[in-house]
Amino acid sequence: MTYQSVNPYDGKLLKTFDELTDKQLEAALATADTCFETWRHTAFAKRSAVVAKVAAIMRARIDEFARLATLDMGMLIEQARSEVVLSADITEYYARNAEHFLAPQDLKPSSGEAVVESSPIGVLFGVQPWNFPYYQLVRFAVPNLMAGNVVMVKHAGIVPQCAIAFEKLWIEAGAPAGAYTNLLISYDQVSRVIDDPRIKGVALTGSVEAGRSVAGRAGQNLKKSTMELGGSDAFIVLEDADLDKTVKWAVTGKMNHTGQSCVSPKRFIVVEELADRFLDKFRVALAALEPGDPMDKATTLGPLSTEAALIQLLGQVERAVAKGATVVMGGKRIDRPGWFMEPTILTDIKPDNPAFREEFFGPVALFFRVKNEDEAVELANDSDFGLGGSVFTKDVARGKRVARRVDTGMMFVNQPTSSAPDLPFGGIKNSGYGRELSSLGIQEFVNKKLVRVA
Repeated sequence: MTYQSVNPYDGKLLKTFDELTDKQLEAALATADTCFETWRHTAFAKRSAVVAKVAAIMRARIDEFARLATLDMGMLIEQARSEVVLSADITEYYARNAEHFLAPQDLKPSSGEAVVESSPIGVLFGVQPWNFPYYQLVRFAVPNLMAGNVVMVKHAGIVPQCAIAFEKLWIEAGAPAGAYTNLLISYDQVSRVIDDPRIKGVALTGSVEAGRSVAGRAGQNLKKSTMELGGSDAFIVLEDADLDKTVKWAVTGKMNHTGQSCVSPKRFIVVEELADRFLDKFRVALAALEPGDPMDKATTLGPLSTEAALIQLLGQVERAVAKGATVVMGGKRIDRPGWFMEPTILTDIKPDNPAFREEFFGPVALFFRVKNEDEAVELANDSDFGLGGSVFTKDVARGKRVARRVDTGMMFVNQPTSSAPDLPFGGIKNSGYGRELSSLGIQEFVNKKLVRVA
């Protein structure tokens, strides 16, 4: 595959990078395997010192890391800065808490003694996406490194500058050679890495199709895997919601990174009493967004990541309209250089429309009106995905009740799905399996060994 940085703002090629040869890949695997034998026995305090240094460097050079993200995949510069800060927050969180999370657990058997100990399992392989080029790496790498594993990562082909900068960050922080390895490798080499007996676990964040491929390969090798895949989050608005606040959250959630987020709200499900007013305010707010240079803090509408992503999204809208959907606003490419699309709202989407099942990865909102809370929950659950979701109501107890009824990995009341170091992240159904972040995320790739004294 091609590793190249192309600026989505103007389509200009910035840099191209060569793939690793098979010989270089073998050397990297051998180095990681050797590193594990040392790193697994390194004290938590020493691991923590390295990881804390990573966080400190990120905070000291926020603008440098953010600029690379904006150049590689078009994220608005202030959002890129926020991503770097969140990544540093997650890194510090595990530097502080990993030892506590993995402390031995004393059991209370009917006789004798028993304890569950946590130990690392080896070299882990991660396949990571472009849309949050540091946060995705941190979620996978940091807890596993603090657990005593070592990690190798194949990052997305369109963010090579971010991938290389993140690897250099670990070297600068004092991590031993092989603790964190960036792999510029082909799809065929990805399969060979998963097959390699030195790799003990596999994690992927990406599309459903990629998940099926990677999880299937890991399964054939009887290797533990975690999958964080797509989403089609429901944004439920009940009749007692604060309309102005809800619309602001709708715009913020939908348009974060121009809608290129797995937990971006994609299906706006509004109870009839508020439907028309919500739609009017939502349309006006989206229409006010201004496309421009994502490096300019004044820009409020960024480009999509690639020409291919833009063409795919436009095609999805065309197919939806051909099957009866109505374009409330937008639906077209913006006539300017770069990969910009108009903010778009589609409605009148019936269950036989392909849009009803698909994930729209960009500035396209699907709008549904329902009669009541029960219909809202039923529609929210009528999805192949189950990553996040949200419900808006002035009655928090009611919001919690609705949240319990929606089949998904995460539900938020009066806020769109978001991420924080101490909140578990992950989904069900076609959105994957396993959890990242919080005390749960560090447990995925450790051996929970029972030690029993009879």
